[in-house]
Amino acid sequence: MNKKIQYITLAALIVLPLAGCSSEDNPVTEKDWDNTTYFKSTDEQKQDTYYKPYSGYVGDPMPFFDPVSKDFKILYLQDYRPNPAGTYHPIWAVSTADAANYRSLGELIPCGGLAEQDAALGTGSTIYSEKDKRYYTFYTGHKYQPTAKENGEEVMVATSADFKSWTKNRTFRLKGEDYGYSKNDFRDPFVFKGDDNRYHMLVSTLKGSKGVLAEFTSSDLENWTRAGVFMTDMWDRFYECPDVFKMGEWWYLVYSEKHSALRRVQYFKGKTLDELKACTANDAGKWPDSHEGFLDSRGFYAGKTATDGTNRYIWGWCPTRPGQNNTNVGAAPNEPEWAGNLVAHRLIQHADGTLTLGEVKAISDKYSKEQQVKLMEKSQQGVTESNGTYMLNGDAHLLFNRLGNHNKISFTVKTSSNTDKFGFSFVRGSDSNKYYSIIVSPENDSQRKLNFEEEGKSGQGFIAGIDGYIFNRPTDNTYHVTVYTDNSICVVYVNDICSYTNRIYGIQKNCWSINSYGGNISVSDVKVSQYE
Repeated sequence: MNKKIQYITLAALIVLPLAGCSSEDNPVTEKDWDNTTYFKSTDEQKQDTYYKPYSGYVGDPMPFFDPVSKDFKILYLQDYRPNPAGTYHPIWAVSTADAANYRSLGELIPCGGLAEQDAALGTGSTIYSEKDKRYYTFYTGHKYQPTAKENGEEVMVATSADFKSWTKNRTFRLKGEDYGYSKNDFRDPFVFKGDDNRYHMLVSTLKGSKGVLAEFTSSDLENWTRAGVFMTDMWDRFYECPDVFKMGEWWYLVYSEKHSALRRVQYFKGKTLDELKACTANDAGKWPDSHEGFLDSRGFYAGKTATDGTNRYIWGWCPTRPGQNNTNVGAAPNEPEWAGNLVAHRLIQHADGTLTLGEVKAISDKYSKEQQVKLMEKSQQGVTESNGTYMLNGDAHLLFNRLGNHNKISFTVKTSSNTDKFGFSFVRGSDSNKYYSIIVSPENDSQRKLNFEEEGKSGQGFIAGIDGYIFNRPTDNTYHVTVYTDNSICVVYVNDICSYTNRIYGIQKNCWSINSYGGNISVSDVKVSQYE
């Protein structure tokens, strides 16, 4: 074979994967060969906006605003895969000034030896003492294979003068059994300063078979006194990763529900700390009422907050999924894996004290490189266009060109009635057997619900177990939608009243669409931007 023929053959082999929006299973020649870019379908090893270290994953973030350096430090449990047997989840950290750009600080607090109480580390919290100019990180020590006489979990502490070199206190131990709580479920210490100018520590634990948040108080961060039960858990809940803070005139408890059927970040609110504590005092629970709310979806867990005095952000992790299967989202055997990417939102407080999550300005600013949005395909019926606004009637869709690894997508949808249904899809081609959609469905006349579905001829439809996010229908039926993607991480915001974090593998390998499911909708201001 001569060189000219070799070059022609090689060029053909290179061009074939560039066919823009076809299914991998049924490749076809597409219309726009010249302007379609081929992207890898796998995630990058290191991710920066929704942070993941080059090696391993982020578990249980412990955010803290450093009053000395004037930036946020987010400690987290470093999850290696595989983790060493018995000794795992050392505490690592990143720093950030804006919740969008991170600098790794590496390992701060290592695991203990296999025979030590903190062979494995668990969640905690950090606080700075102005009195002795030291940082205190309280954390959970998990004993490897404890005997009947030993504690499975104890609260421990490490201190530092510079946030670089940390010293474990070998004498401080807070044990549940000393106060009538569980020996083996006694974890996730959270320390905050109350209006009484004392330090308060909450510990997730059991009292008998009942889940509770135990409370301890201190004047010096070294000597702690039992203060009883801060909050009794409702039903069979276990309040993991508690976080208490005051925002405006309201006190909040943010926590993560351990039960596999729920696995979401939730909150309670009260005008005073005593009112907050009373939310579950009747032991029957007051849910659903005006004292409790949900934050985000099952794709966001272990959320905890920190503030620089201007903005309060919440950081949690978005789990990976076994086999990179987009449908492994619910309870066992389809449960997501522990740990993933660090995801940040901005807390939005409303006049009635309710909380929602909104965009982080620095993330929005980061996605500044505007991209060409090209209509690759539209439904044969039910689509008209006028001055950049598309009208979709009935079951109709607009298919747009491929995305990159890092995207900001924004568009506005206006529905003609209170019951019109719309959504948007990823990993969708003109002939895809499966693709993945986030759908805004009517829950009732006044509420909407975001659902995650697998559509297409071979799709299973609604993915049971993922749970949706219910939010109030905008009175003018106008939905301003913003979507951020960072490799497989997908974060959706609607009108500052709804946030929805999800993981969708393969976003960058195919086209995306906006869809109507009956009724009539208008779609305008479709924009895509990226960052390098």
